[in-house]
Amino acid sequence: MTSFFSDLIVAISERGRSFVDVHQVSPEPKDLQTIAKALLSQKGEASGIALASDFFSVYEDMDALELDAFFDILAKQFGPDLKSVNEIIADIGDTATVEAVLELHVKAEPQRQELFRRLNQAPQGTIKLVRLREELLKRLGKNPRLGEVDADLHHLFHSWFNRGFLVLKRITWSTPASVLEKIIKYEAVHEIASWEELRQRIEPTDRRCYAFFHPALAEEPLIFVEVALGKDIPDAIEPVIAPKREITKDRHARLATFYSISNCQQGLSGISFGSFLIKQVAQELLRELPQLEQFVTLSPVPGFLRWLRQLAQDNRGREPQAAPELPDEQLLVIEDLLAHGWPASEDQQQVLQDILVPLCAWYFLHAKDRHQKPYDPVARFHLGNGARLERINWLADHSAKSFGQSAGIMVNYLYDLDEIENNHEAFANEGMVRAASSISRMAKGSSSFQIVEKVS
Repeated sequence: MTSFFSDLIVAISERGRSFVDVHQVSPEPKDLQTIAKALLSQKGEASGIALASDFFSVYEDMDALELDAFFDILAKQFGPDLKSVNEIIADIGDTATVEAVLELHVKAEPQRQELFRRLNQAPQGTIKLVRLREELLKRLGKNPRLGEVDADLHHLFHSWFNRGFLVLKRITWSTPASVLEKIIKYEAVHEIASWEELRQRIEPTDRRCYAFFHPALAEEPLIFVEVALGKDIPDAIEPVIAPKREITKDRHARLATFYSISNCQQGLSGISFGSFLIKQVAQELLRELPQLEQFVTLSPVPGFLRWLRQLAQDNRGREPQAAPELPDEQLLVIEDLLAHGWPASEDQQQVLQDILVPLCAWYFLHAKDRHQKPYDPVARFHLGNGARLERINWLADHSAKSFGQSAGIMVNYLYDLDEIENNHEAFANEGMVRAASSISRMAKGSSSFQIVEKVS
């Protein structure tokens, strides 16, 4: 059915070219600004689809400098009609009518939003706009004004990728190869190096993989989660993904572990699917395996060493702030780790464990970003979903990536389906981090490591 409609759009696009006023379109092959303005002025659907297709044909052939210039034009020349907006505001005065507010709403909308809506008519227009935003996001740092363009795309995507449009599908070994290739490509937590590794993740009876899809992106997963069924909460990733391991029979499974969640489309950054995915997958699993008692994650801690580096610098600067003050001998050990990497000596590793595990507990409970949210991005995600921080696992991941991000530490978040909403509300409204009592005690230090708060 999807292929039928795609072919239909292509056919309409080809026929629509005969309706396009050639005088509206510049002879310059890369004049996207003129094509965009012509598209906004067209009233016919067929001609609009043809122009939208032409737009992307030109856009996809542009080099980086040409794209820079076009995005800048989008920001400067396709915004709201400010003159009309100011006139309406002046006319409204102190008393607004419904009609005036509606007129203001129409005039205040940037032209870009209507342009993007019309571009969405092109064959595969939705995924092409997602790719366009990927390019845009790469340029935000150099050109802050592009934030206005990004805000328009984010606004539209928030509606177009509403939860009501998403379709949950289980990924199996019989899923089309084109989709399986993307699962390998987009896996962002624990690399899948081969087809056989993928098979080990999705074919055994104690393994599951689920993904969200959108009708307009039939073979493009938006986000997917890998699940391990078992009896006990895992404290390391290797036994979970090891090719040679004991298979847990379905009837013996008491626990489902979400061990990898990967967002697939960078152009949909900031559009949240993960919370819906986890909760829906949990419900799917319960329908299939009603004996399941717990849902947990085995999650990375990608921000820990970055935060630790900043903490060490702050301690050397002795600037008053709400952060742990480290004893000099502990600070030296941390600086050695950051400078030289993981020590070979088991004695040195034990010293690190005594220092880093309590610090990691403090990090989860107290470290904040500039928005006063948990510093760790994975923590923000799971805590915001209503999970509880359950356990910190030392040396749970021996990959180079994990050592570079968290000294090998991973954590378990517990999804208690009876408490998810309460935890979410406490986090959203009060910033409260739900954590096991053992982690709260750990964050206060131990006999070998004591955290002292700085006083401003």
